[in-house]
Amino acid sequence: MLKLLGRRAAAAFPILAVLLTVLPAATAAAAKIPVKTLDDLPRHTYEVPGTVSDLLRSDADFAAFAAKVGADVAADLEAYDITDPSTLQRLYGVQLTLALMNRDDERTLALVELIRGLEDKEASRLTSGLAAVAIVRARRDAGGDTGAAYQAAFRSRLREQVAPLPWDLVRDRIVQQKGRTEILSENLVLGMVQAQLDPVAAASGGLSSDLAAQVVNLGYALRYVLPLKDSMLEVYGDLVASREAVKQDIWEQRDARLDDGLGLAPVTIAIWDSGVDVPVFADAFVTNPGEKADGVDNDGNGFVDDIHGVAFDYDGRDSVELLYPLGEAAPRIGAAMDHMKGFMDIQSGLDSVEASALKTHIAGLAPAQVQGLLEDLSLCGLYAHGTHVAGIAVRGNPYARLLAARISFDWHTVPQLLTEEMVRRHAVSYARTAAYFRDHGVRVVNMSWGWGLKEIEGILESNGWGASAEERSREAAKLLGILEQGLREAITGSPGILFVCAAGNDDNDVAFDVNIPASFTLPNLLVVGAVDQAGEPTGFTSSGDNVRVYANGFEVPSYVPGGRRMRMSGTSMAAPQACNLAAKLLARAPALTPVEVVELIGRGGDEKGAYLLMNPKSSLSLLDR
Repeated sequence: MLKLLGRRAAAAFPILAVLLTVLPAATAAAAKIPVKTLDDLPRHTYEVPGTVSDLLRSDADFAAFAAKVGADVAADLEAYDITDPSTLQRLYGVQLTLALMNRDDERTLALVELIRGLEDKEASRLTSGLAAVAIVRARRDAGGDTGAAYQAAFRSRLREQVAPLPWDLVRDRIVQQKGRTEILSENLVLGMVQAQLDPVAAASGGLSSDLAAQVVNLGYALRYVLPLKDSMLEVYGDLVASREAVKQDIWEQRDARLDDGLGLAPVTIAIWDSGVDVPVFADAFVTNPGEKADGVDNDGNGFVDDIHGVAFDYDGRDSVELLYPLGEAAPRIGAAMDHMKGFMDIQSGLDSVEASALKTHIAGLAPAQVQGLLEDLSLCGLYAHGTHVAGIAVRGNPYARLLAARISFDWHTVPQLLTEEMVRRHAVSYARTAAYFRDHGVRVVNMSWGWGLKEIEGILESNGWGASAEERSREAAKLLGILEQGLREAITGSPGILFVCAAGNDDNDVAFDVNIPASFTLPNLLVVGAVDQAGEPTGFTSSGDNVRVYANGFEVPSYVPGGRRMRMSGTSMAAPQACNLAAKLLARAPALTPVEVVELIGRGGDEKGAYLLMNPKSSLSLLDR
C-alpha cells in the first residue's frame, strides 16, 4: 500500500465517505461460512465492456451493473459469517446506496439505525447516516427528490439532525465534511474515474468487488448527491459559523520536554520512511565518519555514500538518495506542495490562501486534468512524509540523534507492477536495513508505512496481471507472504530495538485485513493508533487488539522538505509521537529494554473507553519512582 499511512493522493479525496459512509451491524446466522480474515471472502469480477466513465454516464448500464453488485453482496452476507466492522461497512454500504437509489426508505432508515448501534467511535456514531436520513425524510416531505421544495426540505431535515449534536465531539467531522463537499464536482469525480478506474478496466477487462462497490457509490453520488451540494454546504456552513471554532487540546499539558545540558544519553532514532531532508535537522543527524559522497563504499559496509543513512528504490535496489527523488516532477513540486497544504487546510476548516487557491484550481479542472493533480499530491505525500515524521520524533529532545532509511513507493495512479523478483529484493532490503540499525546503535525505529493484501491485489489488477480475481488473490497472498517473512525476521532479529509502527488509516481491524507490520504481535513492536487534539478517536484510525496505544494524529505540525511547517493528519503522525516518548525514556534510562519501554508507555497512559491514550509526562514520571 502506499500506506505511508497518509495514504496515496488518490485517497486524499474521500468524497463518498463524507456522504454515504455506513457501518451496519451483522445479524447472527447458523451454518454460515466463518470469516477469520479478509482473505476468506470470495472475489467477484464485473465485466466492463467499454470504460467505467461511459458506464457511469448511462442510466441503464449503470443500473444493471449496480444490480449485479448488489446481488453478490446479498449472497455473500447470506453465506458468510462476517463480524468485522470495516468489511460490513463495505458490503452494507453498497446495500444502503442501492436502497437509496431504489427509494426503499424503510430499508435505508433501518440500515442507519444498525450503523449507529454498532459504531464504537462516538463521533462517528453521531454523524453516521446524516445525509441518508435527511434524503429519506425530505422525499416524504416534498413528495419527490427534485425541485426547490425537495432542496428546502433536505436543508430542514439535515439541520434538525445536526443542530443538537455535541459540538465538542463532532466538530472535526463536520468541518471535514464541509471541506470535502466544497471541492466535490462532476468533473472531479469523472476525472478520478478516468485516472484510476478506466485504466484498470482496460487492463483487466473488468473490476474487482472493491472497485465495483466504488462505482456503485460514485454513480449514486453523481445522480443524487451532487444536486444537494449547495444545500449541504449551507447547513454545514451555518453550523460551523455559529459554534466555537476549536476543540480543547489535551496534549500540551501532557507533553514532556527534556532540557539540554543535563548530560543524558544520546538516543539514535531511525526514520524508516519515504525519505528525510537531512539539512532540515542540522546537527541532529548521525554522521558516518568513514563515508563520503563520492559514489564509493569507503568503509566497506556494503552501502555507497551512507553518510546519514541508507535508501532503497521501488525495485528494492540500493539508492544513495535519502530524500524521495522528484525526477522530472521537480519543477512542479512548489505548486504541488501549496496544493497539498491547501487540501490539509480545507480539511481543517482553515480559510488560507492555499485553501482558496486549491478550490479555484479544482473548480477549473477538466476531467482529463484530474490525474495530474492526484499524482502530484501523491508525489508530495511521499516527498514530505518522512521529514514530517522525523520532526515529530525529535521534538523536545536535544538528545535525539537521527538516522534515515528510505523505502520507496509509487505515486502514479496506476502504480508499477510488483513482481516476485521485486518483493524478494524488498525482503532482503529489510534484513539489510535492520542489520544497519543494529550496527549503528539505533534504539528506536519509526515505521509509518506498511503493506496490505488488498493493496497488492489492487496493484496487480491495475496492471492487468492474471486471468482472474482468484489468480490475483493467490499471487497477492504469495507476495505479501514474502514481504511478511522478511519484515518479521528483520524485527525479531533486532530484539534490542523498539520498532514503532502506525496502525493505518482505513478504520479497520489491522489483523483482520492482514496489514503488515501492524498485524504482527511481537515484544519489540508497538502499534499506534490516532486520536485527535481532544483525545477522541479519529474517524480514520485503524484499531484492533494489536493497537497498544493511541496518540495525537490530527493536524499535527512539523517540518516538510526545505524547512516549511505544515500540519498533517494520520496514524503516520501518531506513531512518531510514541517514538518520541520512547526516545525520551531511553535518554533518561538507557538500560531499558524495548519491552520495558512499551510497559512504561502503557502504564503512564490514560484509559478512555476502549482506547489507551499516551501520556508522556506520566510515563516519564514513572522513572522517578
